[in-house]
Amino acid sequence: MTFKTRALLRKHLDQRFAQLRPVAQLAAQPQTGWIRSIRQSIGMTAEQLAARMRVSQSRIIALERAETTGAVNLKTLRRAAEALDCRLVYVFVPNEPLEQVVRKRAQAVAHERLAGAEHTMRLENQGTSTEAQDERLKEATEYLTLHADGSLWKPHRQ
Repeated sequence: MTFKTRALLRKHLDQRFAQLRPVAQLAAQPQTGWIRSIRQSIGMTAEQLAARMRVSQSRIIALERAETTGAVNLKTLRRAAEALDCRLVYVFVPNEPLEQVVRKRAQAVAHERLAGAEHTMRLENQGTSTEAQDERLKEATEYLTLHADGSLWKPHRQ
């Protein structure tokens, strides 16, 4: 994927996520889980849900427990949703825009790379002004943001 394509994809996804962010906050799972909450609210017993899913009643109880602990898989959740006449919506909603995530990471990487060079230059009595350092950091951050690829996400040096 080209850098330009990657940037366009981030922009497109950020537009979609901007609409989803408020909804994602409302979608917090009820304490008893979605399956049990919906099942009980429509007056369906665990036995009736079991029949719709073609499993045992004990499997429904285990499924509801697994949902609250996060130990249920998507395929099973989808089957339960269909049996409850619901739709499973599966989406990751980033905490902040993807462009901002990339820019923050690019700035951290740029800072790390430039700090080593600046340290060496100071040892040789060739340090640069704070303004010049800030400008180099800004330029490096912009470059890394525009050319974001897997190298941004390599582990930091220790």
